[in-house]
Order: sequence, then structure tokens, then C-alpha cells
Amino acid sequence: MNPETKMSESLRAEAEPLWEKIHAHPFVRGIGDGTLPLEQFRFYMCQDYIFLKEYSRVIALAVVKAPELAEMGRFADLLNATLNTEMELHRGFAAKFGISADKIEATKPAPTCKGYTDFLLEAAYSGTFGEVAAAMLPCQWDYAIIGEMLAAGGIPENAPLHAEWIETYASDEFAQLARWLREMFDTAASTAGSAERERMRAHFLMGTRYEYLFWDMSWKMEEWPL
Repeated sequence: MNPETKMSESLRAEAEPLWEKIHAHPFVRGIGDGTLPLEQFRFYMCQDYIFLKEYSRVIALAVVKAPELAEMGRFADLLNATLNTEMELHRGFAAKFGISADKIEATKPAPTCKGYTDFLLEAAYSGTFGEVAAAMLPCQWDYAIIGEMLAAGGIPENAPLHAEWIETYASDEFAQLARWLREMFDTAASTAGSAERERMRAHFLMGTRYEYLFWDMSWKMEEWPL
């Protein structure tokens, strides 16, 4: 790797085949053109709510492990926004699909959702700050890219719920959050030793694989076989 190349850029290039599969997935494309059936969209909304609850615990651990006060404060702000603003917005958006608050709260994680959140929590509990950032980055970064990509393709006027989802993740605010987390990741990588950098690489690639699997889980409306 060129010493001037940031680690996030290197990993983004390495993971390109995975990202291409994510962006071509019929679930993602179905949001973009407004054809994704609402049944599958509802399944995704409920699983994503479970994901956000567990992701909040990951953010809390990032506060603990952040090396500087400024980073601690930023992650604390993100935790507050996720728990007290984003999840309320998520419940409101779910209600537009006809999903009641009781139903979304009663949702049990599908196998892939549980696998993904377990992976994130393990990385956050046992890893360094750089490893936490590496595990978190694929989700934040790729949602921003997907939002921008789908918005560039045209908002589906005949599917207001799909359009609202796209506009949320195509927002400048979400893009700025993804850039900030990427900067945190690259800063941590710049001072990490070779062993830690390899763990960061492994977490980033695993997180990217789980991003694909989460879309696929939602497309198939995955259930526990037993």
C-alpha cells in the first residue's frame, strides 16, 4: 500500500467486489425504483430497529474507548441522537408502514441480524478503539453511498415511503457522519501497529459482508429454521 494511501481507501478498494454486490442487490435496487414490496420493507424496518438498539450499545463502547475527549463527546452526541431522536423517527417511519410500536418492540432478531450485532458487540467489547471504528464503518459509509446513489438515479415519485428512506440517507447530515467516522478510522489506523491494523482490516471486511447479508436477509424475510 502506498504510504500516502489512507487505510479506508485501501480497504474500500479491497472490498469493491462486495460493495458492487450490495449496490446491485434487488432489495437495494427495489428501494431505488420504488418496486420493493412493502412486506419486505416492513420486515427490514423491524429488523433494522433491533439492529439500532444493539448498535447503540456499540456506540456507548466507542465513547469508553475513544482516545480523546473530543471523540468521546462526538460519540456521546451520536449515542444521544440515536437513542432519543433516530429511534423515535424510526418508530414514526415504521408507523407509516402500518407497524405499531408494540409490534416493532416485540420483534425478535433474525439469524443474520443477531449474527451481525453479536459481531459488532464482540469487536466493541474486546477490541481497541480502532477496531470498534473498523467494525462500525461499513454500515455508516455504505448507507451514505447507497443514499447518494439512489438519489442520483431519481426519487421514485409513486412510492413515497421508498422516497423518504432515500432522502434520509442521501442527506448531507448522514454523509458528514460517514466522513467523520472514516476520519476517526484513518486516524486510529495511522498509529496502530501491524497486528492491530490486520484486526481492523478483518473487522472492516466482516462488517461489509454482514451489510450484504442484512439486505439479503430482508429480501428473503429470513426466519430461524428451528
